[in-house]
Amino acid sequence: MIQKTYLKTKDQCKVKFTVSIENADKVEVVGLNDDWDNPIEMNKKKGDTFEIVQSLPKNTHHEFKYLVNGSEWRNDPEADGEAPNEFGGTNSILAV
Repeated sequence: MIQKTYLKTKDQCKVKFTVSIENADKVEVVGLNDDWDNPIEMNKKKGDTFEIVQSLPKNTHHEFKYLVNGSEWRNDPEADGEAPNEFGGTNSILAV
């Protein structure tokens, strides 16, 4: 799930990423702000749920993926869309 909260006083949007993945020990968000080299680790909640809140600039588009346990790539089914990537798959798209 992706929740967007637009700030009235700043050109920022707080984006809350929430994902449930069975048997995951670690989930990271990769690709925000076109940064594929520095994954952002999500916080583990009850059960198999992970979440994180990130501030992103308004009127921007981001391609991202979830990295599960350091080896499995997943898209977000509730993203704003998908775009082809250079590996023959797709990345999730977030429009802020």
